[in-house]
Amino acid sequence: MNKEDILLNKLLDLAFEEDIADGDISTLNIISRTEQAVAELKMKADGVISGLDVAQKVFQRFEDVQWDAMVKDGDHVKRGDIILRITGAYTTLLQAERLSLNLLQRMSGIATETARYVHALEGTHTRLLDTRKTAPGMRITDKMAVRHGGGYNHRMGLYDMIMLKDNHIKAAGGITAAVKSVKRNLPLSIKLEVETTTLQEVKEALACGADIIMLDNMDNDTMHEAVKLINGRAKTEASGNMSLERLRGVAETGVDYISVGALTHSVKALDISMNFIPNI
Repeated sequence: MNKEDILLNKLLDLAFEEDIADGDISTLNIISRTEQAVAELKMKADGVISGLDVAQKVFQRFEDVQWDAMVKDGDHVKRGDIILRITGAYTTLLQAERLSLNLLQRMSGIATETARYVHALEGTHTRLLDTRKTAPGMRITDKMAVRHGGGYNHRMGLYDMIMLKDNHIKAAGGITAAVKSVKRNLPLSIKLEVETTTLQEVKEALACGADIIMLDNMDNDTMHEAVKLINGRAKTEASGNMSLERLRGVAETGVDYISVGALTHSVKALDISMNFIPNI
């Protein structure tokens, strides 16, 4: 089992514990466990679907339901579309309803917003990155949704990439000292990114051999100068106050990546309803 599967299973374990625990005492005391039903999921807004595979895992914890999906993760859908039909025990459908919708709606909201940003970058070479500004415990699904929306994942956590930000640099006594310290203690195969705010800091990060240079909270003219200065000797990432309206202009400075925290920290869930058709 890979790390993604392990994290997803832990997330579902906690979600079941907080919402279902020993069982739905309303449903289990009025409906027979053998009674079958069909549930349909219907779109109440346009968007991009994400989380169908995750939602299926919720239902599978009860039984092997019949899962008839009309779309797949990453597909664009319209309001009124029926995207999924599930057949199984009525008790299964009711107990799994809220948890599966919570995951599906949040993930689809992230994928939908990501797709809007990706669309704004069409025709440029710039890739859209997410950040670590995710809901605690839900990073695995938040970042999965970014991929479904057409974006790319930055580091998953503090453990899989070196990123030296302003507070690291201050603590170490400067960019050069910080980079020397990590290179002395860690394998060269681990990617190294350094945050910069001025052209002088860009020059220092470049001289230290940074793989990626973050251009943090720079105006577009300064970013353009930084990209020219770096001249392909390191990858460039624009970060800080990256609104949808600003995105195109930033990409036209020539940066390789733009990271946007709002993809995951300001999520608007995509509205999806589940309607039951019993006794089918």
